[in-house]
Amino acid sequence: MKNLSVDDVRDSMPLFRSGCGGATPTSAHQLIFSKCNVHRACELNELWHSRFPKIDWSNVVRNKDYICFVAEHDAIAYVSAIWSSPIAANRLKEGATSLELRRMAIAGDAPPNTASRMLGWMRRYIVKHLPHITLLISYQDTDVHEGTIYKASGWNSVSRGRGTSWSNNKRKRNKEQSMSDKVRWEYRILKEDRV
Repeated sequence: MKNLSVDDVRDSMPLFRSGCGGATPTSAHQLIFSKCNVHRACELNELWHSRFPKIDWSNVVRNKDYICFVAEHDAIAYVSAIWSSPIAANRLKEGATSLELRRMAIAGDAPPNTASRMLGWMRRYIVKHLPHITLLISYQDTDVHEGTIYKASGWNSVSRGRGTSWSNNKRKRNKEQSMSDKVRWEYRILKEDRV
């Protein structure tokens, strides 16, 4: 992977400033949310994610469904998110119509409530543009998060599992980035969400 400067990845238009002077936003309401390409989302994730900085773009795009987002202020990124078909879709009753939040990474200088605002915006976008999706899921690492962003955004905690290895006798995987217990959160998309 190439060596990245934080400024190279965060700044989407270095030559065309909007005139805000590059000031750090003080409110999540100042952020502009949009789709972004998988490469940029993975690079931003590598800069900011506290537990899972590594995710290869090819692990995202080989899924049936995937979509990536960024939130910016004055063309500077403050949060990125990567969604795809669930990793364990075959174990889920609604695996074919679910979308998993694989990563959401937030810059240290992002304004308060950025995560909850981003979750809400992404949910509305997915409801509108991916009508076949019926369930959103995400996994919380219990060693570093309390699930506050999901609670604040109307998600439900549905299960808690012990951290286990993806490796087994038949297939060796890369070393795990975390073996912490995980909580699965879900947001069911209802008919009234689609109005």
